[in-house]
Amino acid sequence: MRFINPKTDIAFKKIFGSEQSKEILISFLNAMLYEGQPIIEDLEILNPYFAPRIRGVKETYLDIKAKITGNKTAIVEMQVLNVAGFEKRILYNAAKSYSIQLDVGEDYQLLNPVIALTIVDFEMFSEFDSVISHFVLKEKDYLVDYLSYDLELVFVELPKFTKELEELETLTDKWLYFMKKGRSLDTVPETMSAVPEIEQAFAIASQANLSREELEDLEHREMFIHDQRNAIQKAVSQAVSQARNEEQREIAKRLLNLLDEEAIAQTTGLSLEEVQKLKQQPSNSPSLGEDEV
Repeated sequence: MRFINPKTDIAFKKIFGSEQSKEILISFLNAMLYEGQPIIEDLEILNPYFAPRIRGVKETYLDIKAKITGNKTAIVEMQVLNVAGFEKRILYNAAKSYSIQLDVGEDYQLLNPVIALTIVDFEMFSEFDSVISHFVLKEKDYLVDYLSYDLELVFVELPKFTKELEELETLTDKWLYFMKKGRSLDTVPETMSAVPEIEQAFAIASQANLSREELEDLEHREMFIHDQRNAIQKAVSQAVSQARNEEQREIAKRLLNLLDEEAIAQTTGLSLEEVQKLKQQPSNSPSLGEDEV
């Protein structure tokens, strides 16, 4: 048995946002938001999954939007790529979902809390080791809550989750393992099938239950993500290489009047030809020792 990758946005929404996914989403949200406690008893998926009309293109900006117990709105997004402006986009979407609850002239008392849950496949907060982090509005010095969690941002950093199958204990552990490694499994492990909602999620994720068009959409999406990730890695590598080369050139410039060309090349890692070209250029900064005369 083969399973689709739940970390791609199309697959994520199909598993957690389809019309038959209500109980799955309740279990998943309780695991991510409330440490597995059955706080959410019911919900309504406000934007159920439909197969994309344009092949391989994400059909909505938010993966899942649901009205949960207590008249709260939960917006859920799976993000694989760490793109520029991503953090601000999360805050914007949460604030927008909070503000659009009111029509013109309606009382602010009608506003209900919004929780933005974002699952990411990269590390966001190196300051702490927690897989799941909660951000709310608080007073800066006294850490007093503002409006009692009316706007809450929750992040799940999958790379920080390192437990293996035999180490899974809680409902949260099992859902995190499903998200991170579910695709690599051949069968549903007994410890996970013991949770009916996870077993149902695996059933939806089974490639045998998908149409040819859906499988092609998922393949195109994964290829796109793969290409984008490679492009980001290449850009970072080029930036680091360029910065290192500039540093080597600056050191070489300051050594031009102190060492011969071969010694400079050996010291800085530049080629002899690069050193010779630097020597031919007019000097814009003093060499080592010149400012001490």
